[in-house]
Amino acid sequence: MACFCYILECSDGTYYTGWTTDPQRRLRQHNTGRGARYTRSRLPVRLVYVEELPDRASAMKRERVIKSLPRPQKEQLFR
Repeated sequence: MACFCYILECSDGTYYTGWTTDPQRRLRQHNTGRGARYTRSRLPVRLVYVEELPDRASAMKRERVIKSLPRPQKEQLFR
């Protein structure tokens, strides 16, 4: 089953990176306060980047890589 790695831009301008099997469902969860603790106090969030990966393990690895990138490199992914 395909999985997705994604980046959200929070209302305070910070970025949140995660993975999911359904990006639109996950975005709705974040925006209703049922997502990650980090995003709950930074609503609303908007989806700025989605990358499809072949499986859960690949998505989790990619999430770790993206989280370790400095902000300018994250922005290069979606600009």
